[in-house]
Amino acid sequence: MPTTNTLPLLEPESVAPCCPPLTERPLTAEEAVRTAAMFKALGDPVRLRLFSLVASHAGGEACVCDISDVGVSQPTVSHHLKKLKEAGLLTSERRGTWVYYRVAPEVLAAMAGLLSASR
Repeated sequence: MPTTNTLPLLEPESVAPCCPPLTERPLTAEEAVRTAAMFKALGDPVRLRLFSLVASHAGGEACVCDISDVGVSQPTVSHHLKKLKEAGLLTSERRGTWVYYRVAPEVLAAMAGLLSASR
């Protein structure tokens, strides 16, 4: 009989969203700048694909060697990963000669919260 692993749920207090839901109140200028930077970084198809590859990779992290086949050269992949890091969407860790990327823990919840209807 197959076994099923259950993922733990995050408590709402453990996630610090960048902004309230858009339907709750207008964004402040600072919130709009932060949010626009995230969406601008994801507005490029290659970056969105890289972000998706990292987010969906087994174990929640991906070596650059595992995600570099997106139809552009390796230097271009590095450039796009750098832009995703600068926007606060990814974190990275160097291990030997490889860099491993993971989605910043609060990012997906924050983006989902921003686009959800207010409670």
